[in-house]
Amino acid sequence: MFDTGGAAATADNLVVDTTTQTFMKDVIEESRRRPVLVDFWAEWCGPCKQLTPVIEKVVKAAKGKVKLAKMDIDKHPAIAGQLGIQSIPAVFAFVNGQPVDGFMGALPEGQVTAFVERLIKDKVGGEDKDLLAAAEAALAAHDHAGAADIYARLLAQDATNIPALAGLARCYVGTGALDQARQTLGMVPEARRKDTAVVAAQAALDLAEQAKSIGPISELEAKVAANPADHQARFDLAVALNARSQREAAADNLLEIVKRDRKWNDDGARKQLIQFFEAWGPTDEATIAGRKRLSSILFS
Repeated sequence: MFDTGGAAATADNLVVDTTTQTFMKDVIEESRRRPVLVDFWAEWCGPCKQLTPVIEKVVKAAKGKVKLAKMDIDKHPAIAGQLGIQSIPAVFAFVNGQPVDGFMGALPEGQVTAFVERLIKDKVGGEDKDLLAAAEAALAAHDHAGAADIYARLLAQDATNIPALAGLARCYVGTGALDQARQTLGMVPEARRKDTAVVAAQAALDLAEQAKSIGPISELEAKVAANPADHQARFDLAVALNARSQREAAADNLLEIVKRDRKWNDDGARKQLIQFFEAWGPTDEATIAGRKRLSSILFS
């Protein structure tokens, strides 16, 4: 099975808690090698708790080009006093030992990203998009181990990367490791359960579990050949074919049921086909072709 150990680890200690005693090493000396953001915060500060995870995410996405040092001003007030900080959250950027820029308040992620991009004079997260595209290509080619390795690399930088979590779950589904797939999807926050990538992974898992209880394809094919009106056999055949990634054939059988008897099993064939589309994704060739054919049947 895939080795994804350490996927949630943060490389290169990109985020540290600094103190008055360690500020020289964590910030001043480190800023001679790369920019360092200092996040001044306190436990009682609500906006600070909103901002900190946003900054951490952006810093990790910068892949080591910038570092974050967090300083609790209640425990370590001296530095904040020297900088004249009177309200928090306050973020200062240090370069070559000097504060060069900063902002106040809990900015949204887009503005924090823009701030860091100006600081490092480079795009944040571009590599992630390239890696995600490479992982999707590997998954489409049924290279589940290769795709899983890329997703694990992304998760090592950001354990909350939702597309990577969903992609890793689909890798597990592809190899039949359904328990691991379920555990991986369980790491997705409730608020992100409707993301397209998560919906696709959940649909793929549901279909794989559904296929486990279906008999051999050869037997189902024989039943359909003997009785083309055996909709249940044709339905089961479609699910089994999909489990083997024979998407066009799976869609063909469900479309045939819709054509013959739209109301069969409470519109079950069309509903199953929609679940296929969710699992395959909106840009998959089988999804695009299947939707066109379904529309022509329903609206003819």
